[in-house]
Amino acid sequence: MSTRVTRRPYTRSPETFDRRLLAPMILGSILNPVNSSIIAVALVPIGAALGAPPSQTAWLVSALYLATSIGQPVVGRLIDLYGPRLLFLVGTSLTGIAGLVGLLAPDLGVLVVARVLLGFGTCAGFPAAMSLIRSEAERTGRESPAGVLTALAVSSQTIAVIGPSLGGLLIGLGGWRTTFAVNIPLAAAGLALGLLRLPRTPRPERGPDDRSGLDFPGMALFAAMLISLLFFLMNPGLTYWYLPVVTVLAAAAFAFVELRREEPFIDLRVLGGNLPLLATYARTLLAYVVSYSFLYGYTQWLEQGRGLSSSQAGLMQLPLFLTGILVSTTTGRRKEIRGKLLVGAACQLVACALLTAFGSHSAIWILVAVALVFGVPQGLNSLALQNSVYHQAEPARMGSSAGLLRTFMYLGAIVSAAATGAFFPHRADTAGLHHLAWFMLAVSVLFLAITVADRSLRRIGRTARPD
Repeated sequence: MSTRVTRRPYTRSPETFDRRLLAPMILGSILNPVNSSIIAVALVPIGAALGAPPSQTAWLVSALYLATSIGQPVVGRLIDLYGPRLLFLVGTSLTGIAGLVGLLAPDLGVLVVARVLLGFGTCAGFPAAMSLIRSEAERTGRESPAGVLTALAVSSQTIAVIGPSLGGLLIGLGGWRTTFAVNIPLAAAGLALGLLRLPRTPRPERGPDDRSGLDFPGMALFAAMLISLLFFLMNPGLTYWYLPVVTVLAAAAFAFVELRREEPFIDLRVLGGNLPLLATYARTLLAYVVSYSFLYGYTQWLEQGRGLSSSQAGLMQLPLFLTGILVSTTTGRRKEIRGKLLVGAACQLVACALLTAFGSHSAIWILVAVALVFGVPQGLNSLALQNSVYHQAEPARMGSSAGLLRTFMYLGAIVSAAATGAFFPHRADTAGLHHLAWFMLAVSVLFLAITVADRSLRRIGRTARPD
């Protein structure tokens, strides 16, 4: 005689974090990093197939950065208003559509459009995850496990390690178009997880005079400000003198509009009074200027200045990412922020100083050693900055605050790209590396100074929220 086992339906515990949320949160958060890293190995075959020089294929990288820098806080604000589920599903669907557009693209222009769609589509993952973590804390009445924030940071760092290798494998199996097509199954998995596991959010109540709750003028001015700034950073010079002027005018108009709205896109009054959060954004910009300068500038020098092959140069970056993952996993459960940032700043200073002594015949073990040192701030800073925003931002604006964190991160990436281009005008030689290293050293000193001066960091980890 057989007995039938009845499976009980899953119910959320009122006192513990809902572990079913982890899978969609992590998958949504890695969509942007995987598309940022996988394109690195696809640029050369795309250029060869479409007859496009590197100056044109570079827009495949810049297009994603531009769209992400603008889209993260916009989508984050929409998450604040309408909840993470709706925006997660819309963003994931757009990611799948972008993958299909890239798969069928007939020319480079359509590929750039696909990358823009990817930038906007992947914007929802990280702000949605941060919003879910905060809402779970409010639902359970206790802080969410530190391991959840650590899982988000480690998953992004892991993708940075395997992204180029995954891209190379996909290109070997089916050509460069597979680096776009991979988004189709990822989006399908994200939609399934989002529909099944993400909680529905009640629609916000609106007054009779409040038609949408969206600050479209503020969003448009914010986009104009960032687009003009980012285009100038990517093409600095007197030829584009008008772009900084447009940036200043758009910023002034943005401030004028936001300060007069009851429900602004970015509440400048609250943000201006939250100096710890502003300091975190400043540290994010500085940290990623150094991080991306090392990732791209140093890698170019390894190939042209040190004479390594592309595969060898890629292997020289593995110690950095592996160390970052190890540091994040071992320190992630410690809530204190200030110590992590101070150690990260110190390691940045040491690593940048080491770069000033490099030459065309530097030993391999020295190259590995500097990557290991750079891996420490890679693991500490990214996790500490993410946790800082979680504790410092207003809970009602967690989505847009997390989106702004990513905006400043990509601003750092574009500043580093401009610096790398300035110090390597023709080729990545040793003299250019030394100049880049001194620039990175100056930025690291500023990062350390802001961290030391920020006394609010002492409170994170000791109390639930800073005053």
